[in-house]
Amino acid sequence: MREALAEAQRAWDLGEVPVGAVVVKDGVVIARGFNQPIAGHDPTAHAEIVAMRAAAQALGNYRLPGCELYVTLEPCVMCSGAMMHARLAKLVYGARDPKTGAAGSVVDLFASEQLNHHTAAAGGLLEEECGNLLKAFFASRRAAARAARVARDNEAERAAIVAARLAGGDTGG
Repeated sequence: MREALAEAQRAWDLGEVPVGAVVVKDGVVIARGFNQPIAGHDPTAHAEIVAMRAAAQALGNYRLPGCELYVTLEPCVMCSGAMMHARLAKLVYGARDPKTGAAGSVVDLFASEQLNHHTAAAGGLLEEECGNLLKAFFASRRAAARAARVARDNEAERAAIVAARLAGGDTGG
């Protein structure tokens, strides 16, 4: 999971939501991924998908038997479905996602008996660290948005003062 956290930091550094993933086979990391939907203009470029694509290329197989995926955030429905289609053996995630989590928080695709493949899923590994990274990212984005709003408001106020002075014949000198 520490390797996945390093990938999440790469996402943050590029302005993406900091989610990272690694695929492990026989105890060795064979692929890495981090969120890149914004930069790639690709709604499917979640960390898990990026890592699974790289793992499939590394193995020369669209299936990932015997592989485990470690990801810093509980996967969404899209990523969970892709994991099962890839025949991933195991998913381990860090923080739970109460808004879109598909491994038990909102829905649990991994427990669905109707599906023909069952990937084992476990959550909560380094949960606090993974969650804190996401919280810090969104807090910094909110702070930046507030600062931009204040700057815009200050600029508008200055422009209004200048306009009022000019309208009244005051040249400020």
